[in-house]
Parts: sequence; C-alpha cells; structure tokens
Amino acid sequence: MQRHIPFLLLAGLLASDLRAQRAFTWQELRDRLAAANPTLQAAQINIDESRASEITAYLRPNPDLTGSLDQIDLFAKQPSPSGNGGDTYSPFAFTLPSASVSYLHERQHKRELRRDSAKGATDIAVSNQADLQRNLVFNLRGAFVQTLQAKAWLQLARENLSYWDHALQISRDRFQAGDIAEAELDRLELQRIQYETDINTATVNLRTAKIQLLQLLNQRTPVDEFDVTGPYEFSENVPTIEEFRTIALNARPDLKAAAQAIEKAQTDHRLAVSNGSTDPTFSADFARNPPIPVYLGVSMSIPLRIFDRNQGEKARTQLDITRSQRLRDAMEAQVLSDVNSAYVTLMSTLNLLRPYKVSYLPRAAKVRDIVSFSYQNGGAALLDFLDSQQAYRATEVNYIDLIGSYLSAAAQLNLAVGQEVIQ
Repeated sequence: MQRHIPFLLLAGLLASDLRAQRAFTWQELRDRLAAANPTLQAAQINIDESRASEITAYLRPNPDLTGSLDQIDLFAKQPSPSGNGGDTYSPFAFTLPSASVSYLHERQHKRELRRDSAKGATDIAVSNQADLQRNLVFNLRGAFVQTLQAKAWLQLARENLSYWDHALQISRDRFQAGDIAEAELDRLELQRIQYETDINTATVNLRTAKIQLLQLLNQRTPVDEFDVTGPYEFSENVPTIEEFRTIALNARPDLKAAAQAIEKAQTDHRLAVSNGSTDPTFSADFARNPPIPVYLGVSMSIPLRIFDRNQGEKARTQLDITRSQRLRDAMEAQVLSDVNSAYVTLMSTLNLLRPYKVSYLPRAAKVRDIVSFSYQNGGAALLDFLDSQQAYRATEVNYIDLIGSYLSAAAQLNLAVGQEVIQ
C-alpha cells in the first residue's frame, strides 16, 4: 500500500492542476452572468409579476347575486292541521322569496385599455431588465479586463525577474573574477527586491479581480481554481462615431424604456377619458308574489356623472404625456453625450498606443539589451545599466496600463452604445 502513496499524491496534484487550469472565456462569463446573477433573476421575477398584472387588468367585473326573504312574520300563527284547536307557529307562511342578478357593463373599451396599460408596464420592465443587464455586463467586463491586466502585470514581473536574475548571475561571476566591486554587486542584489515586489503586487491584484468576478457570477469556486482567458490587445479598426450614435439610438434599452413610457402615458390618458364615461348596471330579479307564483323583472341603473367626470385623472395623465416626452428627449441627449465621451476617450488612448507598439517598446528593449551587454562586458556604468532596466520596465508597464485603459474605454463605449460593438 505504501508503494502506491506517491502515485496517489501525484494523481491528486495533477487533478488539482487540471482544476486550476480551467479558464473561462468572455462569452462563457457572460452566459454565466445571465444564468446565475441574483439581481438579474430578481428583475426577471419583476417581469413575471408585471405579466400577472396583465391578467388582473383584463378581468371582467364580477356579477352580483342578491337573495332576500320578505314579509317574515315573527308572530304569525296558523291553525293546527290536526284540527285539535291549537295554533302552530308559522313565521314563514306569507314569506316572499326573491333573487336578483346584476352586472356592470364597462363601456368605451375600459378593459382593453387597462390591459394595454399593464402591457406597457411589462414592456418597460423588460427594457429596464435589459438596461440592468447592460450595466452588469459592463461591471463584469471591467472585472474581466482587470483580471487580464493583472495577469499581464504578473507575466511581465516574472519575465523581468528572470531577466534580472540572469544579469545578476553574470554580475556574481564578474565579482568572483574581480571585475566589479562588492558594493556594486550589493546594489544589484538590492534592486531585485523591486521585481519581487512587482510579482507580489500583481498577484494580489489578480486575486482581487477574480474575487470581483466570482461575486458578479454568484460563484463559490475557490479563487485558485478560477481563471479567465482572452486577448489582451487593442484593435485599430474602430467604427466612426456616427455609426456608434446610430446604434446607440436604436439599441439603448433605457432610451427604449423612455419611449415606451410615452406610449404607456398615452394609453393611461385614453383610459382616464374612458373612466370618465358612464357605465350602466343591468339587473334581473326573480320572485313570487301571490297570486303570481313567479315573476321576472329587469332594470338598468345609470350613475349621473354630474360632478365627478374623472377630470383630475384626465388632466394628470395629459401632463404625464408631456413629462414623459421631455424625459425621453433628455435621455436621448444623455445617450449621445455618453457615446461622444466614450469615443473621445477610446480614440485618445488608441493614439497613445500606436507609438508605444511601433516605436517605444522596441526601442526600450533594444536599449536595455545593448546597455546590459555593454555593462556585462565592462563597457557601461552601473547607473546606465540600472536606468536602462528602469526605462524598459516603465515602458512595458505603461503599455500594459494603456491596453487596460483601451479595453476599459471600449467597455465604456459598449455601455454607451447598448451592445458589444468592440470585443
């Protein structure tokens, strides 16, 4: 049994590595957000409640059934049927039973207008949920970009530490050969702390970003077993601002909800006008009245709408139409402003990224390699070597940060547009 223990431990480590290697793409994260986020689930329940309200709004009025017993004589007595001269207590001897059924007839399409108003509320709830999902996807995208950025930082920090260790080993060999002083080697050894600090900082940032992702996804997966994957790069193929504006005006769910609020306000105004009309109540009653064994009567009651003709609701709903129109105009202006601001931020970041990729990064790497080679061969001073290393590190960090800013600006532009135009 003891011989199998190492194999069992190895299998357990391999299984743990396989779990740790599970990385989710952006599309998988989006699907999990839609399926597991409790805020979205609560919004869906709100939509279902609104659909249930449509059923209530379209119900017909219930008919009324009334039964009565009239002429009950509490002191009535009748001669006994047995003929023994006694009287029998008969309070229901002359009772007249009656029953009536009444029904309120709603005129001017009140039921249909109530249903349409309830459907309008459902449509607004659907658009609000889409807008909620739009914002949650933006938050998810932000955490996703932060995770990729932290991974890029961590990879860069490891590469810099590896490069520095290689240069440090050469410096140790030079010190053993008497080519450099001990103080110079000590300065190089102390410089290693910065690269170790970069690794620790990037590791903490990576775990923090993963925790935020897991919160949005409502997942209980351990952080070490959760990872994401995706391109950490920028694209120069960006549509024009006019295209973004057109897409935003057609796709933004909050703008759509504002337009639907106008339609609902118009429906509510028609309903208020309809509620100001008179609804008759039709009745039918059945009774007996000796010598008539059974008779039928019909009636109709009409309320006189002299004072209350629903004037207040008519005026309020008319004002609500104008209010909704103004809010829709304000929302459209906000949408265009969001698109303009996000587009300017994206393009400014893109303008900075182009020279970094084409010129600054290659030059920084070239300078670092040349100065490092010269220093290792005694042709450059220690300060020049340290400066070249710092310049390369700062250039790489700035480039990673700029890509993160670009991806964040792209996410902000997608949020402003209402759909993922830039992946």
